[in-house]
Amino acid sequence: QVQLVESGGGLVQAGGPLRPSCAASGRPFSTYAVGWFRQAPGKERDVLAAIGGCGGSTWYPDSVKGRFTISRDNAKNTVYQQMNSLKPDDTAVYYCAAGNYGLGRRNKNYAYWGQGTQVTVSS
Repeated sequence: QVQLVESGGGLVQAGGPLRPSCAASGRPFSTYAVGWFRQAPGKERDVLAAIGGCGGSTWYPDSVKGRFTISRDNAKNTVYQQMNSLKPDDTAVYYCAAGNYGLGRRNKNYAYWGQGTQVTVSS
């Protein structure tokens, strides 16, 4: 098993950047692909990015491509999500998740989830 803890959320003005982190403990982290998701009130949890175990492959939906960048440092057991040009619509709880599916694009592709970190973008 792997345990995940997100941090680095907070309040940011529209147009600003933020870089949440996802720290892992447990089994060797490099064996897992990791995804970032977000869920706004009353909405479904949507995928934002995915990264392979070694960090060499990534995937993004068109909705965030060019604004969000996922990366990982397996020596630190940490995955990052650099988010630029934030908009009020980006306000949500952001989650990281780990799994063995590969660059999964669905919630069910990931077995392990963090508790989430709140990101609020003010206009």
